[in-house]
Amino acid sequence: MASKLPFLPLETARLRLRPPLEADAAWIERLAGNCNVARYTARIPHPYPRGGAGVFVAEALAMMDRGLSLQLAIERIGDAEPIGMVGLEIDGLRRDAEIGYWLGECFWGHGYMSEAVGAVSDLAFQRLGLTRLHAHAFVENPASMRVLVKAGFREMGRGEAPAPARDPGYMSSVFFERLAPREPLLVAAVALVDRDGRVLLAQRPEGKAMAGLWEFPGGKVDPGETPEAALIRELREELAIDTEESCLAPFTFASHAYEDFHLLMPLYVCRVWKGIPRPLEGQRLAWARPNEMKNYPMPPADKPLVAMLRDLL
Repeated sequence: MASKLPFLPLETARLRLRPPLEADAAWIERLAGNCNVARYTARIPHPYPRGGAGVFVAEALAMMDRGLSLQLAIERIGDAEPIGMVGLEIDGLRRDAEIGYWLGECFWGHGYMSEAVGAVSDLAFQRLGLTRLHAHAFVENPASMRVLVKAGFREMGRGEAPAPARDPGYMSSVFFERLAPREPLLVAAVALVDRDGRVLLAQRPEGKAMAGLWEFPGGKVDPGETPEAALIRELREELAIDTEESCLAPFTFASHAYEDFHLLMPLYVCRVWKGIPRPLEGQRLAWARPNEMKNYPMPPADKPLVAMLRDLL
């Protein structure tokens, strides 16, 4: 496993997470065989079958080799014997996984599982390329719910979850999910204000995302580029006008989570430029007075900026 998953073992402030070994069967059978541990899980049988832990370890390693799961023993740093397990059942096509975990009863109440679940969740997004994790906790197990919340999961609803090791085969549960952090996208925008106090808006042309919506001129900030330099370049390329950095006054910014990325957009105000704005990229232009801008449908990130500009102008 070490050659296939070079990021393992995974260490946190107090824990070391590693793939299971054949020798782990003894402690797994002892700790998982506790009825108080089994009752809060969906798949650990009770009584625990003799030799069942050896089968679990062999199957876990085989599934890990195929990229279908990631099962890790939880060790306290400095201790010889692990204290529980945390794992992912991976759906590679959907790029998501179900996270499951259990801890020996004598180790409850110390925050170990929140630490382990948080670390494995981060690893799932950062190293395995997953986009979503989901989990469920039995309604009668509020401690497990706290583990998930502390690890960044949010509650999604309640219902029945399959529990093949429990009678009658399902349990009332609370469902949770955690999504991968969206990639940040830095875009610079500008409110061009003419002598009459009107603001220039540009309509996104057909073929672009959010086509038909009106926005403040601007564009993506390239690597190594400042927002001011990006605006000067975009205004020249999109509107055939020139301005200077000293004419760009920082005003406010937008921070908005779209489905695939998180937009950070500083908004500048500019009153001085050379040339007459002309649409060079198929967009429509409109000069709108501050109290008229609300009549133009805009992307979600732009809408909150309208009221601020109206107060300024």
